[in-house]
Amino acid sequence: MSASAALAKLPSPLRDLVAAAAQDGSEDFGRSEKDKAEVTEWIDKVAQGEVAKPDNFKDLEATLVPRTYIVSNYFTAADAALYGALHPALSQLQPAQYYSHPAITRYFNHIQHYPSVRKAAEPLAPAFSVVQFDLENAPHQERKAEPPKKEKAKAAPAAPEGEAPAAAPAKADKAEKKAKKAEEGDKAAEQSQKEGKSQKKEKKAKEPKPQEDKKKAEDAGEPVPSMIDLRVGRIVDIKKHPDADGLYVEQIDFAEETGPRTVVSGLVHYIPIEEMRDKILVGVCNLKPANMRGVKSFAMVLCATHKDGKEAGIELVQPPAGAKPGDRVYFEGFESNEPLSQLNPKKKIFETIQPGFTTLETHEAAWVNPATGSVHKIRTKDGACIAPKFVGASLS
Repeated sequence: MSASAALAKLPSPLRDLVAAAAQDGSEDFGRSEKDKAEVTEWIDKVAQGEVAKPDNFKDLEATLVPRTYIVSNYFTAADAALYGALHPALSQLQPAQYYSHPAITRYFNHIQHYPSVRKAAEPLAPAFSVVQFDLENAPHQERKAEPPKKEKAKAAPAAPEGEAPAAAPAKADKAEKKAKKAEEGDKAAEQSQKEGKSQKKEKKAKEPKPQEDKKKAEDAGEPVPSMIDLRVGRIVDIKKHPDADGLYVEQIDFAEETGPRTVVSGLVHYIPIEEMRDKILVGVCNLKPANMRGVKSFAMVLCATHKDGKEAGIELVQPPAGAKPGDRVYFEGFESNEPLSQLNPKKKIFETIQPGFTTLETHEAAWVNPATGSVHKIRTKDGACIAPKFVGASLS
């Protein structure tokens, strides 16, 4: 079956959504023959109507746990189809219900904010309106170890033929049951004691000590660079902004449970899209989300601008070899400080620190304290981050 034949089986307005979100004949229907076949297969599954039913959420949850997109590692028409099919059910769920399907909720929320999907959904409103999820209060997902299996009691060996048993069977059974109850009572008491101690320990661990509180950065007082949350990320998908010629819309993986972040960057005129694909980079992850021509951006790509200005060139700041998405990026001398969860725009913390960002003679990225002249390299546990071409560049 071809993708167009599978698409024709979708009901309206879902068919209209997919047709508008994915360009016919483009890589939206698969980059390889294998991917094209999978995209068609998933659209056909959606058309059959079973995959998005709440009764089948358990299977879909298991499928989506390790995935960002339903086919390969980039957006396809299959994602638009699955999102649209899930919309009626997910839009009716209460927090307790969607919390029980974290992978589906994370996937759905990611796809509903994908630029081409959002643009395709607007003319079809209210059919595919944005579903608001309270993800900040979602319970932490913990994996519990399976309890050890109890060994079955071994059967007592039968008495040799012709020999009388050592004691009357009824009395022996009673004695055995009594001993068993006593043993179980001891074990229960011991287990209860252990749980009591464990709960006390957990409570102690949960209650932060005053010294631990001091380590957390406070936005009161003088801004310091460690308040900025820098992390290693990888671009898993990138397209030009549908309504702005100079903007890219990237999906960047920071190894978060909620999936990749949508990030809008004004780099179209400075870095070709081919050089951006699958790039490992450094992201500023605690800026307040901002709308950029209709697309909300949830981070900023850290770039180096030539000392002679933008016209002389811009390049991505690169983490050291071996860096992986989610790795912490920090400033030498501030290793023990924690970044803020979100920078307060009114405090101008980033704007105060940013003028000290530069690249050294070694091309290493650093923050130079304007008051003391001390140099603090920007690095991960694997080494310093660099701007491959520029010396004396500004970073932003």
